[in-house]
Amino acid sequence: MQQSIPVSIPSINKFTVPSMPVNDIDDDEREALIPRIKQLLKEKDAAIVAHYYTDKDIQILAEESGGYVSDSLDMARFGNSHPAKTLIVAGVRFMGETAKILNPEKRVFMPTLKADCSLDLSCPPDEFARFCDEHPDRTVVVYANTSVQVKARADWVVTSSNAIQVVQHLMDEGEKILWAPDRHLGHYIQSLTGADMLMWNGACVVHESFKATGLAKLKQKYPDAAVLVHPESPAAVIAMADVVGSTSRLIKATQELPNQSFIVATDNGIFHKMQQVAPEKSFISAPIGGRGATCLSCAHCPWMGMNNLRNVATALEFGNNEIVLDADIAQKALRSTQRMLQFS
Repeated sequence: MQQSIPVSIPSINKFTVPSMPVNDIDDDEREALIPRIKQLLKEKDAAIVAHYYTDKDIQILAEESGGYVSDSLDMARFGNSHPAKTLIVAGVRFMGETAKILNPEKRVFMPTLKADCSLDLSCPPDEFARFCDEHPDRTVVVYANTSVQVKARADWVVTSSNAIQVVQHLMDEGEKILWAPDRHLGHYIQSLTGADMLMWNGACVVHESFKATGLAKLKQKYPDAAVLVHPESPAAVIAMADVVGSTSRLIKATQELPNQSFIVATDNGIFHKMQQVAPEKSFISAPIGGRGATCLSCAHCPWMGMNNLRNVATALEFGNNEIVLDADIAQKALRSTQRMLQFS
């Protein structure tokens, strides 16, 4: 049974969501930056690890230069196994921190350290630690979209790729779970497993904005389209999905399903990879925003949008934006993060 939270938890409205950055890199600058970055990667013994939600120029560059593009779980795996001495993590800050947790001997840089995550921001470490202390009988499971301090307080770290399996495992072991920070993902997992889960009240500003009413209208307009939904979305949106899953799972669905068109309820940065793996198919962004859900192209994380070729080059050339973690906290976070990789 779903349980309410007996403490005051900050809402996602208590931090400022930045405006979407403008990508003002023109073709001439792009043509100059790409070979420069490739040369710097060789000189610095570095590899780019990028998320599916970043700019397509970064995704293309990462793959062309021997780096990697994936979801947060596979990004962690790749960074951990790649021999490069330096990692450039293009995504949001918790991804860079995770790379550093798993690779303390490597130097980890990000294009910008301002690239936060609404889930991370909605789970302040001090308040979360107090919440955990009030429920010492529960196993603490946190989503990867959290700070190193929150991971250090957790027993397990999970991603949307393996969260259901981990929770099912813990449930089979008789564990009661304290879950953070995304309540929508937590409720989805609970609905599938029946686990005893106490939820933190966090949400992703992008995924929470998808609207069931707007999606229903879009389904009427495109009746043959399959609906792909990330489980960070509200339950009413998830209920309308043909496939619910992580970014990697949704990409795979575009190859597996016979449908020629897809309505996609996740960050539209994923469209580059979807079009790459299923070039003959079409992709429609699920509507977000306001009561009428009228925006058909707004589903993009503004913090992900802060990554661009220009600041990738600057980070490489000048050693800007290095991830530096407290050694004791990182060591504690390593335990719960390694469990995620070992379980997977």
